[in-house]
Amino acid sequence: MSVSWKKRVNKIGISIVIVLLGLLFISPLLWMVVASIKPETLIFKDMGLQSFLPKQATFDNYLAILFTDSVNFLKYLWNSLFSVGMIVLLGTIVNSLCAYALVKLKFPGSGFILVVIIALYVVPFESVLIPLYVVVNSFGWINEFPSLIVPFIAEAFSIFLFIQFFKGIPNELEEAAQIDGANPLQVFLRIVVPNSKPVFATAAILSFVTHWSDFMWPLIVATDDSIRTVQVGIQYLFTDNNIEYGQIMAALTLTTIPVVLIFIFFQRYYVQGVTSSGVKG
Repeated sequence: MSVSWKKRVNKIGISIVIVLLGLLFISPLLWMVVASIKPETLIFKDMGLQSFLPKQATFDNYLAILFTDSVNFLKYLWNSLFSVGMIVLLGTIVNSLCAYALVKLKFPGSGFILVVIIALYVVPFESVLIPLYVVVNSFGWINEFPSLIVPFIAEAFSIFLFIQFFKGIPNELEEAAQIDGANPLQVFLRIVVPNSKPVFATAAILSFVTHWSDFMWPLIVATDDSIRTVQVGIQYLFTDNNIEYGQIMAALTLTTIPVVLIFIFFQRYYVQGVTSSGVKG
């Protein structure tokens, strides 16, 4: 066998292994989607590979979760989309401006602030949960959207991500804009932002995924049904006397769709942002 054929065989073998591993990793997701369109009595009846084949497909589980009065799922979904969307939007603005000031606008104490931000990144959220709840409660924000949004606008990791990327932007571009009379904000908007689309997409994706799946904090501060998020709402489906697993799978499938769509549409920018920012993982 020639060397070229050996290379082809090796590539085919590696491709097969990658495909099999990919199917293995996404098999729980596929099972969830298939179970969501099965009748309740058939979800756990077929085991093995047969469980991935919907013999009697039906959308009754989706209709039940979306259009019944017992489950206010659409409201929960909107609450999560609104609160997480505001975190991503406001957080991207605040964190990028903070990183730009620390990297490009030298001022006394900027180095110390950067060290504090990096130190805050390694502090687990559970250690500040109770003090944060006390502060939020003192503002009267319990069962209000600010309790879900404001504490997470400024994030140490996002600031660090922007800092690493902004360091790679040549200072000559900013100096040329300053010679033309641009102030620091104009330089940021006209020079830095257009050249930093990958890191903005990366920060937005990571922030969305983190807070979309958040459960502990919304469970504590959003106890009212009108502000309850989708992750907490799904948990209440398990507390019914008659647990409908088909509806639970349908709800989980619907909550997975936004994350999948974000990765599909912004995957290219995400990869560029991670590699350009020097983040390994």
